[in-house]
Parts: sequence; structure tokens; C-alpha cells
Amino acid sequence: MYFDVFFSISQTPIGGVLPSEVQMWRAFFSQVRAADQLGFGCAWVAMSHLSTEVQKGHRQPVVPHWQGEIGLNNDIFQLAHRVFAQTSRIEVGAAVMNILCNGGPVARAEQVASFASLHGLDPAETRRLRLGFSAGRFDFMNRAYGIGPRDALEEAAWPALKGKVFAEACEIFLRLLGDEALASEEVRPTVLSRSDFRSDEDWARVRALAPGAGEQIEIPRRFVFERLRIIPREWRRELIDLVVGSHDPALQEDLNRYRPVKVFNLSITRPEVIDQTHARLSRAYHKDGGPWKREYMPRTVMVFLNDEPGLLPSSRSAAAHQEANTALAAYWTALEGTIDPAKVRSATENAVVGNVDEVAQQIRERFDPEDRLMLWFDFFRQDMGRVERDMAAFVEGVMPRVG
Repeated sequence: MYFDVFFSISQTPIGGVLPSEVQMWRAFFSQVRAADQLGFGCAWVAMSHLSTEVQKGHRQPVVPHWQGEIGLNNDIFQLAHRVFAQTSRIEVGAAVMNILCNGGPVARAEQVASFASLHGLDPAETRRLRLGFSAGRFDFMNRAYGIGPRDALEEAAWPALKGKVFAEACEIFLRLLGDEALASEEVRPTVLSRSDFRSDEDWARVRALAPGAGEQIEIPRRFVFERLRIIPREWRRELIDLVVGSHDPALQEDLNRYRPVKVFNLSITRPEVIDQTHARLSRAYHKDGGPWKREYMPRTVMVFLNDEPGLLPSSRSAAAHQEANTALAAYWTALEGTIDPAKVRSATENAVVGNVDEVAQQIRERFDPEDRLMLWFDFFRQDMGRVERDMAAFVEGVMPRVG
């Protein structure tokens, strides 16, 4: 089994106390140095854009009850350079980078090339940037960059169309990373059909806005540009590991026509979906990546571990469950404005909770020996010293019991 660490850098008040941005950044770098020394494989860092606090005043706020900022990291490339400079073994992962906003797929591809060109100047450097990429966490982040419905037809079709906008961006992003000279007219057109919609009524509503439309409706391209090629070109492509943040089976397969693309996974994904994804990508994974492996789909796992001194194992177990319930209740209150006991129970069941023996047993029972786990220790926690102690307890107490 492979063990990574997930960092949210979420600036939210805990117990009425909001840490400053400086405190958040210092805590992160302390934790990532500790993770490096403890031997974790990769530091996956959440990405976000624009103020969550300010968006609460929008006409259509996405998370109207959230206090503080969902995340502070909006540039994985700058952050990765600093992490690599302060560590010796650990890799860095984007969890996940939005390729629609901040200039879109062309700008993002050029950022990748620039980062890898600089990171790879040292011929002895082998640590990768594991680049998770997606359509973004929340719509308000994309709307600010013009990614949204452009007319009444797109407004009606948006639940189906937004995934196709992401697919368009993915094709551009991957082909440019492959050193192609590309014009937007060479990218496949975006086409809507009945199969893209949940019901006949939804499809009929869209067709009514496209007079004369047949069984398909072609949507104008979102990203329009003359032939271009990104620079720099001579960068070490083995230093970039691509991981798509989407569970669209067709998209996962399609992206692997261009380059090896792995899959970023959430802890709440149903086991049957995970198994189906592994089976599908064992057939569809790009040949340049070699045979598909289970570790190519890293899985986020919330960890509520208590190994604090001076407590009996039973007391540590009880304390860990209390800590989990408190953190998850705070999360659902921030996300939806209420505490939903059913959602708290469900989230707790997807986490690993308890003393070192219990957490080890839960991991053995729930995960395959070849899985890669992104362990989330800082979920709704601002006790930074405790996060580092929990990471150490996991390495020293849980991992030997997992085998």
C-alpha cells in the first residue's frame, strides 16, 4: 500500500478562532517537512480560487454558509518549487488544478511546461509534480473568468454542457503538452444530443431554443485561437504525472488517447465505481504509461487518529470518534448551514477513526494492498502540532500494523 498526505490549507475558524494566512502557510510548510522526514510519498495540496467569503454576497452564492476561505493555494507551481526546495524525498500533487479559469487550457499547459523546464534543470532531480486537473471546485470560480452559459440555449443545457466544455479544454491541454502546434478549429466540436440529458423534457427544452435542430446541436467553441505551440518545449515530461479529476468514464478513456492520464478519486466514491474504473482503465490506459496499476487512482481518506500520551486505548478511541463527529459536523454546517446527522454518519464511515489498532484494522478491511491513499489529517483542524503528531503516529503505529 502507498501512503501520501493531503493538505487542504483551509482558513476556517475552529472554536471561534481564525488563524492568519501567515500562520496557515507556516503550519503547512512545517507539516510538509515533517511528512517528508516521515517518508510519505506525495504531498497533495488542495487548490482554490477567489474568496469564498466574498462570494457569499453573490446573487447565486455556491457556499453561502462557509466561514473564512475554503483554501489558500491558488498556484501549485509556485508552491511546488518552495516545497521541493525545503524537502528531499516527497513529491507534490495538485488536488486539483482548474484548467478552465485563470487563462484556460492554453495558459495552464504553458505553466506546466515552464515549471517542468525549471524543475528539471538539475539532472539528478526525479521527483514529480503529480498534476491533478479538473473543471474546478465551485462554479463561482469559473464564472469570474467567463466560463458559464453564453446565451439562453447554453443556460438551459448547462448541466450537460459544462462537462463538454471541460472535455474541450482537456483535449487542448493534453495536445499542447504533447508538443503539438494546434489551432482551435482542429479540436473536436462540442455536440449535444439526447443521451447527454437526464430526461426527454430536458432535451426538448434545449431543442426548443435551437429552431431547426435535428438530433444533434453543435455548440460554438469555448476556446478560440489560431495555430499556436507552447514554450518552452525542451522539458522533461517524465517529471509531470497527469491525473484527471473526473469520474466520467467516457472522458477518462478519451483522454488516454493522447497521453497516460490517471484518475483522482474521492473517499466518498462507491466501491463498485472504483472497481469499474480499475477494470476500464486496465484496458484503456495509454500504452506509454505501461500496464495500469491500482496506485494510479489515489484515494482521499480522512484520518481521525488519536494516539495522544496518557490515555488508554479505549479512551483514545472514544476521543477520536468525538473529534471526528465535531469536525464533520462543523464541515456540514459550513457547507450547507445545518448539521445533517445522516451525512455526518456517512462521512464518518468513509473516514478511518480510532486508536492505532482500530485505524490499521479499518485500512486492512477497506483497501486493497496496492491502493494509494491520500491521508487527510488536517480536515477542519487548526491544531497544527496535533496534525504532525498524528502523521507520526500513523507512520510509527498504523503502518507497521497494516503490513
